[in-house]
Amino acid sequence: MDFLTLFLVYLCSVLAVTAVLCLCSGRKESFLARNVNRASQVLSLVIPTQLQRVTQRALHRLFHTRSSLFVVLHMALQAAVFGEYTWEVFGYCWELQFHLLLLLLPYLLLAGNMGCFLLCSRANPGIITKSNHASLVKVYAYDGVMFQRRIMCPTCAMEKPARSKHCSVCRSCVHRFDHHCVWLNNCVGASNTGCFLLYLLALTATAATLAAITAALLLHVVLLSNAMHGTYLDAQGREQPVDIAFLVQHLFLTFPRIVFMLGFVVLLTLVLGGYSSFSLYLAFTNQTTNEWCKSRRFGGSQQLTSQPHNKQLVYRNIYSKGICRNLKEIFKPPTALERKKT
Repeated sequence: MDFLTLFLVYLCSVLAVTAVLCLCSGRKESFLARNVNRASQVLSLVIPTQLQRVTQRALHRLFHTRSSLFVVLHMALQAAVFGEYTWEVFGYCWELQFHLLLLLLPYLLLAGNMGCFLLCSRANPGIITKSNHASLVKVYAYDGVMFQRRIMCPTCAMEKPARSKHCSVCRSCVHRFDHHCVWLNNCVGASNTGCFLLYLLALTATAATLAAITAALLLHVVLLSNAMHGTYLDAQGREQPVDIAFLVQHLFLTFPRIVFMLGFVVLLTLVLGGYSSFSLYLAFTNQTTNEWCKSRRFGGSQQLTSQPHNKQLVYRNIYSKGICRNLKEIFKPPTALERKKT
């Protein structure tokens, strides 16, 4: 079972490295970013200076400038997974008389998530300009803790509306800024948060459906072969009854690409499922990722200079209006006129 262990370690490592890179990008003060910086300082003692400069330029271009590399990678992963599904899984399932609608469901979900992906990546996330600045300032109230009046953006030279943030990658202030997504090559803000949530849910459903159909195929093969009732000879030449570990090894050797794809989409489903659940929580409570991260730091922060110094900052989400109204705001961003009516 050494090859299977290496296979699982490989899948976990790829997803873990991807998650760490995405978490570190754009968060210079995060725990992960600090540890990456410390590790790079240690490695700088043994890595040639010229190679360090090339690596730093590449990482800066990758994570701190707009780049289509992750978009291309996203498309390549989708193409690889669906290529394998179409080439082998669909054919085997069709021979085993799986229902046609079930086999076509991943393609329908793919069309949905790709449509949302294109809308999110090409949409204006809510960039604040001089022409719309006056109206956007009136959309959300300042909470006096996380967002305060008369705070200027040094780059855009405009007062920051509540819930906005300057994106160093897009080089613009974004209204109701959530985060900059390298996979979209675009910010997620007031104008495309709803579409981004649908994209995440559709992508999660696509991965889960592929995993379920592929697992059902392999289970069907095992049942038809009656392998569970067989025996095998172990390394010492002793006859042993077939167990789960042996079945996984047998399936991997018989259908290596299918099992590899299954392992990848299962782990992807878990990662995307966790992120989708977090995004739903933010939508239900009317928070952005930027606000949620900032709110974690207010527990031990001192009060601002305009307030008594012996008091602690107490952050309270003043933007939540109940689940239904919060979701409505996600898919239909409010205007200044709508805020006055509430």
